Amino acid sequence: MKIAVEGCMHGELDKVYDTLRKLEEAEGVKIDLLICCGDFQAVRNESDLQCVNVPDKFRTMNSFWKYYSGQAVAPYPTIFIGGNHEASNYLWELYYGGWAAPNIYFLGFAGVVKFGNVRIGGLSGIHKQQHYYLGHHERPPYDQSSIRSVYHVRHYDVLKLMHVKEPLDIFMSHDWPLGITEYGNWQNLIRDKKFFEEEVNNRTLGSEPAAKLLNKLKPPYWFSAHLHCKFPAIIQHGEDGPTTKFLALDKCLPGRNFLQVIDIPSNPGPYEIQYDEEWLAITRRFNSVFPLTWMRFTIRNEQLDIQDDRQWVRSKLNASGAKPFDFVQTAPPFDPSKPVSNPSLAVHCRNPQTESFLQFLELPYLLDSSHSEGLDRNVSGSQAGHPFGDDSIELPDEVEDADDDE
Repeated sequence: MKIAVEGCMHGELDKVYDTLRKLEEAEGVKIDLLICCGDFQAVRNESDLQCVNVPDKFRTMNSFWKYYSGQAVAPYPTIFIGGNHEASNYLWELYYGGWAAPNIYFLGFAGVVKFGNVRIGGLSGIHKQQHYYLGHHERPPYDQSSIRSVYHVRHYDVLKLMHVKEPLDIFMSHDWPLGITEYGNWQNLIRDKKFFEEEVNNRTLGSEPAAKLLNKLKPPYWFSAHLHCKFPAIIQHGEDGPTTKFLALDKCLPGRNFLQVIDIPSNPGPYEIQYDEEWLAITRRFNSVFPLTWMRFTIRNEQLDIQDDRQWVRSKLNASGAKPFDFVQTAPPFDPSKPVSNPSLAVHCRNPQTESFLQFLELPYLLDSSHSEGLDRNVSGSQAGHPFGDDSIELPDEVEDADDDE
C-alpha cells in the first residue's frame, strides 16, 4: 500500500492532489491514500472562514469548498487531523471523526481508524499547558480567546489514546513530540531555522503529551507538521524494543518538502476507511466523563477497563458493519459568483453523521452542551475543581507560525 503523507495543507487541496497525479505519472505508481498532518482548513463558506485563527491577509477560501460542494471529488481517500489554523466550528461538529467532504475523512480531535488492514491514529491541535487540563468549553461563535484555545490539546483526548493497546501502524500529530530533535540531525535544523536553537538546547521544542503517546504507542511511523520544515528522526524504544520512524513535513509551497510517499505491507485492495473496534470501545467508555466546561478535568482512576465495551462494540459492528456513516452537508458551500461580504456568525450545528455515530454507540449528544449544563452534569468517576487559568491571556503559538507571513 502506497501512502502519501502531507505536512500542512492550508486549504491547498487542488495543488496537493495535482502534485500526486503528476507523481503517479512520473513514477508509474498508484497512490492508495493521502494523510495530512493538520492545518487542513476545511473551510466551507465565509462563516467558516471567520472561525479560522489566521491573520486577515491569509483569510482566503482556498479550494476545500469545491470538494465539500461536490464541484470536485477527492481523487484519493484522504485522512486528516486538525492543527492550529482550522475552521474549528466545522471540526467541532465532527469531534468524534467523520467525512468532512466525500472521500475526505477527519480523524477527530483524537481518533483511530483502519484503512484496509493498516491502523492509523492521530491527535489534533497543538499543546498549550495552560489549557491542557480544561474541558472542551469553547462553542461557536468564538471570541478572540476561544478561537485560539479551541484547538489546544486536552488531557481527556490524550488519555483516550493512552488506552490504545493494539499496535498502530501510523500516528499523526500536528506539533512534534517533545525531545524528538535529539533523535535526528538537530544541528542542521537550527542551522536552517535559527530561531529554534534556544528551544532545542533547552529541550522545550515540541509537545509533552505527544512525547508520552510516542513512548506508549511506539508506532512504526509517526508524522507531524506545524514547524514548516522537513525533519527526519529514528527512535529506538529500549535496547530490544521497536523502532519509530519520525518525519515532519513542510507546508504546500513550490520547492518545499511537503510530501513523502511510504510503502506499507498490506492485504490486497481495494481499501476503504473503516471504524476501529478498540477505538469505538474507548470512545464509548470515556463519553460518560467527557469534560465540556472551564473546570479542570481529573479522573480518579486513569486506567479504565474497556473489555465489556469492546465486546458490545464487536457485536454491533458484526451486525451493522464498520463503514462510517455517510457524508451530509450541514452548511451552504461557498459560491464564488455570490460572495458574502458580511457573513453571519457561525453557530453550532448538529451534524447527522455525529448523531448517527452516537446513536450507533447508544451515547448522548453533548457537543452543544452549554457551560451551565456541563457544570451540572454528574460525571461518574471524575471530579471538577477550580477553573484552571484565564484564557484572556493567550501565550503565542509556536514561533514558526510567523512563517505564515511568507
